[in-house]
Amino acid sequence: MSGLEVRDLTVRFGTTSAVDRVDLEVPAGSVVAVLGPSGCGKSTLLRAVAGLESPASGAVLYAGSDLAGVPTHKRGFALMFQDGQLFPHLDVGANIAYPLRLRRSPLHRDRSAQRRRIEELLVLVGLEGYSARAPGTLSGGERQRVALARALAVAPRLLLLDEPLSALDRGLRERLAGDLHDILRAAGATAMLVTHDQEEAFAVADRMAVMRDGRIVQSGTLEEVWQGPADGWTAQFLGYATVLTGDRARRLREVAVPSATWSAVALRRSALRVDPGGQLTARVEEARVTPDQIRVQLDVDGAGSLPAVADPGTDVRVGAPVRVSIDTSRIAPVPDSD
Repeated sequence: MSGLEVRDLTVRFGTTSAVDRVDLEVPAGSVVAVLGPSGCGKSTLLRAVAGLESPASGAVLYAGSDLAGVPTHKRGFALMFQDGQLFPHLDVGANIAYPLRLRRSPLHRDRSAQRRRIEELLVLVGLEGYSARAPGTLSGGERQRVALARALAVAPRLLLLDEPLSALDRGLRERLAGDLHDILRAAGATAMLVTHDQEEAFAVADRMAVMRDGRIVQSGTLEEVWQGPADGWTAQFLGYATVLTGDRARRLREVAVPSATWSAVALRRSALRVDPGGQLTARVEEARVTPDQIRVQLDVDGAGSLPAVADPGTDVRVGAPVRVSIDTSRIAPVPDSD
């Protein structure tokens, strides 16, 4: 069965197109991340899918049915926001049970079945035994887990996740992103995640769509998008440290992949490594020690100033000459230097 289809969708606020002719698919059973900077239109797109914004044109379909005119509460979707929005006067179990009552689920009348469903969901999100706890006694991560359990309570056709981890500190966000991936797979959920965090998108989703200025600039599997960014802007937004063009790219290509024809290339910081047996010569401009490596800035012969790494204990004194190797698995050709 097909899942969500967004076709040529435009949402306007006045004369501004917040979402501009967007096409997007979320196949049933998959998790798709819509990734983009603040203000790019990703949350507006999610709200239009939910029925909270009215499109100026285009269509939103689920399982082949056009949802035009179908109100939010009748779409069979569930939303989870960045702050969880738990009811502070209800305990955890009652928060999870709320949508069962709201949608007149059969479980609402069968209290023993309702309790079983609540405990099942708490086990799923790793909070077994928390049913009687008050939201105010929970950590931020625990509150988000309860919010996720509540969103999954009625087995929604589509789960919409709007920056669900952005309110958490980075360490907790990274841990919960991995858990969210596992929970969504275990639940067999179909989900659309919007986020500005690249690591979160890669940790949670199966597929990705990169959004900029109201438009989808690239979509595909995680591997397709990561290994073949559509342009220089996309590469840098995804986390590549540098995009080279012209003679600088040509110099790197000659050394790394002589048979290649690309005119621009994106490099991760770890693409270049100080190595006595390296193919390039360079001079150290800056060096900064981190817990697991030394981060350096090098003046690379023929390619200019570039970021690189060195193993702990390597002699990388500022001004010293070094040799540099290239890890071709950590570079990606790009069509242009946008």
